Amino acid sequence: MDNFADERDFKILEEDKHTFFVLRRIIAGECKLLLTDHERLIICHTNNPFPVWIWTPDDVLKEEKERAYALVKENGLLTEGHTFNMKYNLADYFIVRASEDAKTLSLSTNMFAYDCPNPIEPDTRADGELHRCVAEDIDEVVEFMDLFHKETGIDQESLEAYRHKGEGAIRYGSLFLWENAEGRNVSSCNFRPNGDMASVGLVYTRKEYRRKHYAENLVYQVTKIAKDAGFVPMLYTDADYVASNACYEKIGYILRGKLCTLG
Repeated sequence: MDNFADERDFKILEEDKHTFFVLRRIIAGECKLLLTDHERLIICHTNNPFPVWIWTPDDVLKEEKERAYALVKENGLLTEGHTFNMKYNLADYFIVRASEDAKTLSLSTNMFAYDCPNPIEPDTRADGELHRCVAEDIDEVVEFMDLFHKETGIDQESLEAYRHKGEGAIRYGSLFLWENAEGRNVSSCNFRPNGDMASVGLVYTRKEYRRKHYAENLVYQVTKIAKDAGFVPMLYTDADYVASNACYEKIGYILRGKLCTLG
């Protein structure tokens, strides 16, 4: 196994470019752990609190599943606090093997991966308008990021880390809020380009302003901005949030792949 990624890894991930969009991005940067044979297995972990990503092909063999499990175990990742993103066929194997080692792994999140080649304008127009964030919005951006991560329970970081990331997104021009008719910023959304695709995320609406179509209108407009900039917009969702997924599908998102998180 090598500790570096090259064009072979990006080529094989092209087959799973929706479900493993994030992995394509993170193997291009600095990783705490990167193991790859450039053909059938990639294991990648940036650092805590982020998940360990494990890519295997759809036709993964039993001995390849065992190899993946053994490498994860050898590198000390089967400890409390680590989570793993992988395909379901590998997840089933990991759950059984962990139990044989007197460890417990269980499915914590079912994820859908969507893309949106042709955004569809919402049927209902929300009051207010899109606001592209500027430097003066950073405090509110940090608040939205903190609220989003606390509610989803994933990838929680410090306020300082959110500020650093928020400032970068503002400089790039990819972070947006929805300002309602009363002048209150009620929803957030961003997009992150990688190659020819852009991941739409940070979709959060303040609890007291939900069910007013703010997020639907905001995500549509951010999706359109990303599309008009030459990217194919995509996003991950919790598969069990039926209402949210229906909202995304209404504005043109198409289900392209499935994966899961073990914890």
